[in-house]
Amino acid sequence: MTAPASRLRIALVCNTAWAIYTYRQGLLRTLTERGVEVTVIAPRDRTVEPLVAMGCRFVELKVASKGTDPRDDLKTLAALWREYRATRPHAVFHYTIKPNIYGSIAAWLARVPSIAVTTGLGYVFIQKSRTAMIAKRLYRLAFRFPREVWFLNQDDRTAFFDQNLLAHPERARLLHGEGVDLDEYAFTPLPEREAFVFILIGRLLWDKGVAEYVEAARRLRAAYPHVRFQLLGPVGVDNPSAIGRTDVEAWQRDDLIDYLGEAHDVRPHIANADCVVLPSYREGVPRTLMEASAMGRPIVATDVPGCREVVEDGVTGFLCEAKNAASLAEQLERMLTLGARERMEMAAKGREKVAREFDEKTVVERYKGTIRAITGISL
Repeated sequence: MTAPASRLRIALVCNTAWAIYTYRQGLLRTLTERGVEVTVIAPRDRTVEPLVAMGCRFVELKVASKGTDPRDDLKTLAALWREYRATRPHAVFHYTIKPNIYGSIAAWLARVPSIAVTTGLGYVFIQKSRTAMIAKRLYRLAFRFPREVWFLNQDDRTAFFDQNLLAHPERARLLHGEGVDLDEYAFTPLPEREAFVFILIGRLLWDKGVAEYVEAARRLRAAYPHVRFQLLGPVGVDNPSAIGRTDVEAWQRDDLIDYLGEAHDVRPHIANADCVVLPSYREGVPRTLMEASAMGRPIVATDVPGCREVVEDGVTGFLCEAKNAASLAEQLERMLTLGARERMEMAAKGREKVAREFDEKTVVERYKGTIRAITGISL
């Protein structure tokens, strides 16, 4: 006999509480409004209070995102196992590399059903290092255990298939991004002014192409003094690819970029921009770009997995080569010299594409269907 929805326990585990709060509010609202006990398990940060205010239970988890010491990772595994044994969640969703690996193992040991959501393959598939090789072996071990493994784009799923990282290939599912709230991110007309503003939004990581963005700014500023290059997002985060504050301060001194710090709500910054930029080396399906297109902002991004799912080259934005500042500068110049009518057409088509392919409501229905399949409870 299954428990009623009001007693259903669902856990979400990630290497940052910020990502749960920022990317999955629609899911959290749906679950809490239906009386589900939602537990967020993650390192503590500034988003814990708003998560608790939404009705979530919070459990602090130590995750050494930069670390390679197996003792730290075993502590993470043990902490999750203890939590699962104590609270017996009906289903657990794991996000990001270490929760995917160690959380999947812990859930299996505790006999708790789990889903692994690969939000992006990151450094494991960008770098060719001993650490990346070990991570792939751990993926191969851990992904024996989840009920399903979700991928946000076809390229990532193909990479796991091609490298034989899935013991049960039939459990792989394509989620096609985690969606965006089309009402919250409403279409906003492009600014009418002489100045032109580019903005890069996200954690300040070298893997996001921040160095290429700064170099492109350096190349373009002399010819286009009315153009501003903005950066919005946390600096010095717990990630192997993190950018330090000293680098950002040097770029500011050279008047190459305007660093805007962090923001709970990115919508005013998107609305103030003429174009959103993401020169990332690899993504899942970047929410920043979905939000930008939903609000009617043309995009310049790299032609890599994840970004090309959102950006239709020449239609909703422009794609450039990854790790190539010259290619990025060329596409940025192409965007800022584009006629106002053409940019407005890109804006409208971007909104149409997001509404057609990335509506958050569709993603929430996928979660609800999976929870029903695991627990027998309809939400």
